[in-house]
Amino acid sequence: MTTSVKQMLEAANATVPKITPEHAAGMMANGNTLVLDVRDAPEVAASGKIAGAVNVSRGMLEFRADPESSYHDKNFEKGKTVILYCVSGGRAALAGRLLKDMGYDDVYNLGGFKDWTGAVDKT
Repeated sequence: MTTSVKQMLEAANATVPKITPEHAAGMMANGNTLVLDVRDAPEVAASGKIAGAVNVSRGMLEFRADPESSYHDKNFEKGKTVILYCVSGGRAALAGRLLKDMGYDDVYNLGGFKDWTGAVDKT
């Protein structure tokens, strides 16, 4: 059976809770949180990223998140709360579902970078 992007997004949104920027800021203030920007590098270069966020493009997520991968990023720890965002929330939802499938339990979708009102790194 074929699955459409719409169906994949519906399943991801049903699995990964959407949170507000205010809720995300509170979670970040509590610590032990990985804020994950899943946009591609040119998108981040053009607009910056949430202060303290780690940029891992959607295409490399599995490799960075898996501790057995030679590309593993030490920022990924299954005990951390993970907050994801992209441009509009779609890639973040799909990435969140993937992380849940990989054993990350505390995963949230912030949605789009444009909705963020807090500090931004312009690097």
